[in-house]
Amino acid sequence: MSALLRSPLSLAEFLEWEARQPLKYEFDGCRPVAMTGGTYAHARIQRNLAIAIGGRLAGQRCEFFGSDAKIEVAGRIRYPDGFVLCSAPPGDATLVNDPVVIFEILSPSTAGTDLFAKNREYAATPSVRRYVILAQDAIGATMFERVEGDWIGHVLGPDAVVAMPEIDIEVPLAEFYHGVDLAPSQAE
Repeated sequence: MSALLRSPLSLAEFLEWEARQPLKYEFDGCRPVAMTGGTYAHARIQRNLAIAIGGRLAGQRCEFFGSDAKIEVAGRIRYPDGFVLCSAPPGDATLVNDPVVIFEILSPSTAGTDLFAKNREYAATPSVRRYVILAQDAIGATMFERVEGDWIGHVLGPDAVVAMPEIDIEVPLAEFYHGVDLAPSQAE
């Protein structure tokens, strides 16, 4: 990989390189970025996303996918913690470029990327209607949605309901935190 770090890669070069790697990498537009493991809280929230969103979409046109599937947004490659896709890619597809709703779970090492770089990328991708950034140490989220061409952010508290009219479901925010060990003052 040291040769890769010397000069920026094109998207095509990255995809060719990544296909030969045993681990997952995101692409920031120039270089590969290794995907790392997360906390138990992160894993539980991600599991709860799959149950809450996937269950509500069962039998519908749209489907929930976890972080094993990659998306292309604004010339970057990302493995979001979760996303909803309403198109039907072939079974052997390794990349989709039309996610509708994207979920990321904040961690100290990825917060800057999730809040700023990925936010800009998702805002620049016309298919993305909503981006939900979930805290992992408290029941809370920052949600961005496309409204009449604008990208508008909202801060959601513990009692919020995440309305996603683009996929015709609503989920109480607290449902994503079922079984997650939060500090007593945060969980109340």
